[in-house]
Formats: sequence, structure tokens, C-alpha cells
Amino acid sequence: MKAQTKPVKMKLKKGDLVQVISGKDKGKQGKITEVVRTDNRVVVEGVNTVKRHTKPTQKSPEGGILLKTLSIHASNVMIVDPKSGKPSRIKLNTTKDGKTVRLAKSGAEIPAPASK
Repeated sequence: MKAQTKPVKMKLKKGDLVQVISGKDKGKQGKITEVVRTDNRVVVEGVNTVKRHTKPTQKSPEGGILLKTLSIHASNVMIVDPKSGKPSRIKLNTTKDGKTVRLAKSGAEIPAPASK
């Protein structure tokens, strides 16, 4: 069993558009559906999918082959710059109001993802 670690502060948020920069899905883009701060990992829709063979149970009487999206390490993704559409680093900047905003390398402000 894996030991629990202290949560990591991340600049990536649920709903951000990111691009995979390394691994088998390099170049793919997708939205972050989940952020796992304790392991420094993110789940990106359409990236790192595997086939899971399941037996029929009371919960899922059909069983069969299901597609499951697994997490990917946060260092393997970069946020997509809203200005250029290319992957970019994130810079945190404090405004005059005292709020912290995220900026892309080009200087464009990265909007906060829409919450449900």
C-alpha cells in the first residue's frame, strides 16, 4: 500500500485545457477532469485510456470491456496558451487588488476554469 503524502500546491486546475508533452499520448490535448494533489497527478479526458476487462457483477450485470481513463503525472502536461494555442508555462502574478492571477509565458491571462 502506498503511504499518504502531503498535498502538493499545483498551478493546474480542474477544467484547464492542457497538452501532453511526453509519453505515449504526446501531442494530445484535453481538459483536466480531476486533480490528485497528494500524488501530483491529473486525469485528462481522452488521454491515457486503458481497456478494463470486467466480470459480470450485481452492479454491472453485463461486464465486458470498459474504457477507463487513468491519471498522468502533472509534469507531463502543460497548459495551452489562450493567445497562441501552444503549450506554455504558468506564471503566478499578484494584481493591485491583491488577487493572484495565472499568466501564460506570452503574458496572456489564463482564465479561471468554469466551475459546475
